[in-house]
This record gives sequence, C-alpha cells and structure tokens, in this order.
Amino acid sequence: MTDTAQNTRVLLASRPHGEPTSDNFTIESVEIPTPDEGEVLLRTIYLSLDPYMRGRMSDAKSYAAPFEVGEPMQGGIVAEVVESNDDSLRPGDVVLAYGGWQSYGVASARHVRKLDPEQAPVSTALGVLGMPGFTAYAGLLEIGRPQPGETVVVAAAAGPVGSAVGQIARIKGARAVGIAGGAAKVAWLEELGFDVALDHRSPTFAADLKAAVPDGIDVYFENVGGHVWDAVLPRLNTYARVPVCGLVAHYNETEPPAGPDRSVRLMTAILTKGLTVRGFIQTGFVKTHQAAFQADAAGWLRDGSLRHREDVVEGLENAPEALIGLLKGKNFGKLLVKVGADPTR
Repeated sequence: MTDTAQNTRVLLASRPHGEPTSDNFTIESVEIPTPDEGEVLLRTIYLSLDPYMRGRMSDAKSYAAPFEVGEPMQGGIVAEVVESNDDSLRPGDVVLAYGGWQSYGVASARHVRKLDPEQAPVSTALGVLGMPGFTAYAGLLEIGRPQPGETVVVAAAAGPVGSAVGQIARIKGARAVGIAGGAAKVAWLEELGFDVALDHRSPTFAADLKAAVPDGIDVYFENVGGHVWDAVLPRLNTYARVPVCGLVAHYNETEPPAGPDRSVRLMTAILTKGLTVRGFIQTGFVKTHQAAFQADAAGWLRDGSLRHREDVVEGLENAPEALIGLLKGKNFGKLLVKVGADPTR
C-alpha cells in the first residue's frame, strides 16, 4: 500500500422521503484506518446491495438499527486482508465480512469468515452461497415446507432469493412458478427449469397466473407485495403457507396504498383457508439451518442443480445509483458492486 492511498467512502447524507435519490448520498476520501490488536485491515473487493438497505436508510423502528446520517452505508462485503493483528488470518486471505460502503475498513478477526476460492468464486459468498441463498433456503424449507407435487409460487423470481427459491422447490419435488418483470427475466427462469415463468408487467398477468396454477397455490414466497399479491391471494389453497421475506413494491411508500382497507379480506382468507402467513428475517434461522444450508447449497452448486446469476456494477461511486435501480427492479440477478481487484480471478 502506498502512502498516497486513500479510503473512499459513501455516506448517507440525508434520509430519503419516498424514493432515494443521489442527493441522499455523498462521497468522501479519508485516511485508511489502522487495525488494533485482534483486528484486520480489509480491502473491499465486492459490496453486496440488497433491498433491506432502503429500510435502514429511514429512522423508523425496525428489526435492525438505522444507518446513521453522516456515516458510511453498510453491507455485506468480500474483502482481502491487507494487514492482520490476529494469528488466524494473514495478508492475502479473502474473507466474508460486514462493513461500510468503503474501499478499506477495519474488522474484528472474530467477525469475518475466511473463504476458499478453490471451492467456489468468492463473490458467491454474497449471493447463492450467502445471505440471499440462505434466506431462500430457510424461509422456503422451514415456513413454506413444500411437499412433492405441490405448487410453489415465488415473486421477484429472477432475483438472488427468488431464483434460489424456485430451484430448491424443484429439487424438493414441487412445481415451481416464477414471477418476474420483463421478457429477458422470464426467459432466464425458463432456462433455470421453472415449470412456468410469468411476466407481472403483462396486462393479462392475473389471468396468466390463474391458468398457471389450475390446482391452486400451496406455497407463496412473498418478496414483492403490490399487484402481484393481489393476484396471488385468491389462488391460495386451504392450508397454504406464505413466507413473507420482503415487500419491495412498498419500500418507497410514504403513505398507505390508496383505496379501501383490504385487511378484512386478508384476515378472512387466513381464517377460512387456514393460511399460515409468517414474516421472517434470515438471522432467526442461522443457528438451526446454517450448517445444513452450506452443505446442501454447495453440493447443489457443484452438481448444477442450483444455478445463479450476478449483476456486477463497477466502481464504489456507482453504488448509490445501483441501489436506487435495485429498488425499481432494474437489476438482473444478484447485485454486486466491484470495488477493487479480485485476486482470485
């Protein structure tokens, strides 16, 4: 590292009202931090962008603390160890960590996980073998519990969570119906082996969904909300299970949706059909499902039964615009920002 090297950071400049804009972010250069005893200095290679980040840009009470105005945005990263003050890691090791939107950062060695580039590309630790893949695995298998022959429907199916949900459902013997936005994403779902792939932008979407699930829906993995949920609700079977992972269609809303209160309709369906509707955060399943996920997902990745796609944006300075686009469904696959050179490729 040269004496002139600087640490580029992307800060939350202000809290958005509605859709985030570039004005909600600012970029600065500061000195590279120095690790203390038991810490490592990390050079960021890949930064993960995920829908949950929108919620943490607000100060509303939630399951995680909000990002602080004037401080770096936060996210999962894959990084190279530059300096180490811990015997368990050495310079050149590549690790999975949680850190700031920045080119360099310091982390406790106890809070990072060393990656093996020989087992899988290190970027997969942020996608199919990381938090999104685990979210799909735990939510589908613990809450959805698909049985052979049942119909599983998943929204945002071309995303890193949704694509894994559909493929795991197929691995478990269920029928997978994926919902995505646009012809290219629908074609990719068909390539992945989904039994049916639907475009929610089609003017005939509700009718298309009805035709695709002649025996109803047994499991609906919710990532979106909005008009997709409106089309799904009437098709849910008795005792259907609905893991609620996300509601990206509503993340930028500042007021409740216009129109009549629909809660009575929902509660009536829950009562009369015996539905299980359960929200979840993947961290709640780490102790019970993480080890099984790592073993299963790695095996499925090796044998080709679990495939994935990455959407890589070059340059940390482009992270804000990429996150804004993610919330509008512009990404195609797991969205990553390549911050620095990948020494494993």
